[in-house]
Amino acid sequence: MSANVDQNNRPDYDRVLQDIADYVLTFKAESAEALDTARHCLMDTLGCGLLALRFPECTKHLGPLVEGTVVPFGARVPGTPYRLDPVKAAWDIGCAVRWLDYNDTWLAAEWGHPSDNLGAILAVADHLSQRCLARGEAPLDMRAVLEAMIMAHEIQGVIALENSFNRVGLDHVILVKVASTAVSAKLMGANREQMLSALSHAFADGQALRTYRHAPNAGSRKSWAAGDASSRGVRLADIAMRGEMGIPGVLSARQWGFYDVSFSHTNNDLALKPEDRRAFSLSRPFGSYVMENVLFKVSFPAEFHAQTACEAAVTLHPQVRDRLREIDRIVITTHESAIRIISKVGPLANAADRDHCLQYMTAVPLAFGDLVAEHYEDGFHAAHPIIDELRDKMVIVEDPRFTREYLEADKRSIANAVQVFFKDGTHTDNVRVEYPIGHRRRRAEGIPLLEDKFKASLATRFSGQRCGEIVALCRDQARLEATAVNRFVDLWVV
Repeated sequence: MSANVDQNNRPDYDRVLQDIADYVLTFKAESAEALDTARHCLMDTLGCGLLALRFPECTKHLGPLVEGTVVPFGARVPGTPYRLDPVKAAWDIGCAVRWLDYNDTWLAAEWGHPSDNLGAILAVADHLSQRCLARGEAPLDMRAVLEAMIMAHEIQGVIALENSFNRVGLDHVILVKVASTAVSAKLMGANREQMLSALSHAFADGQALRTYRHAPNAGSRKSWAAGDASSRGVRLADIAMRGEMGIPGVLSARQWGFYDVSFSHTNNDLALKPEDRRAFSLSRPFGSYVMENVLFKVSFPAEFHAQTACEAAVTLHPQVRDRLREIDRIVITTHESAIRIISKVGPLANAADRDHCLQYMTAVPLAFGDLVAEHYEDGFHAAHPIIDELRDKMVIVEDPRFTREYLEADKRSIANAVQVFFKDGTHTDNVRVEYPIGHRRRRAEGIPLLEDKFKASLATRFSGQRCGEIVALCRDQARLEATAVNRFVDLWVV
């Protein structure tokens, strides 16, 4: 037989796809902590979406693709009057949720924001609930939404633990797409074959590059990329539910599969050396670990690797606010991931550039005592040249312990330290913050502040009475879980 003839023996589905499918199809939430955290995650995520609606650069993307389109049983976009098909609704919800970089975070070999998946989950659940009611059937309840959130967090987060997509130039929203595909298919009633087909197509897609997150190309696509990915997950689930065949070896196929094309060191030819081939490593079975350990952004709408630097800067603000012109240098001690992702010098071109700059996110609270979304806008930056003056005086230093403990499973710290040195030889204390307020180790401290953040977000969009109704429902775990999805979403329509 010629060596050029392909062997056409169709394989079984790749093991990773089977593991995800079996997890999603059999999952039942048994962890009270995971369900409670998912409830707070739901509150925080939707609140972040409401805050984003104050920014025209976000809202210009929202609404039907064709103006005036009427969608029977259309999914609603919280905080807006829009009723859209679930694919576009997932896009809109995801875009709003991610716009301000203020929703939850997961940090490991790969980084990401698991609550980005809520765009797909809520859009599909709202649409299906309305359709069920029209057929005289029981709608989905919010317990199903919380369970879908736990599953989506777990899929995205467990894959991220040991598999770095950023090191091969791919954006973490690939994991949003995969997780959204899986839970959307589950909500739609997929069987195992349909689930596997949907997941295989998520990996067969072309994947997003990270270039829009990094200098010199950082820009606002990073604020809607996750909405785009969650929307694609809904679409792929729908395609599979229509009976589309899957691609069993989508990950492992030699030369043409995801591992060789997108995840290995080189993909030039069939002679890829064994040592150059990379495959996914899953260090733990799927359960509810990620939701239980997820990181909330409580205090600052800032890229998470800078959260503790911002907190340290706020602590130092009273000591430096009257001596900004006397500063000689500012030393930020941090971890390797922060240096690789958000440390940058030179001009910052736009808000998205600024909220991914460690130096900018430290300079603002040093000078002003806080960091809010408006501080990234062009007008604020232009009006305060002191920010760039402080940036120019910053020195970034890696602490190997910070880098090591960032990845240790029993720590998962996100440590930063900030110290200011003055021209007269004096200096501030070296303020070190190992864990941000949103970390699991600071849950007792963080949850009341997270609820305050939620209330403030609601007040930007709704009347006092409506705010009270939403808060009362969201604080009652049992009542929330039993509430029909369509009734829940009714409260969020304007």
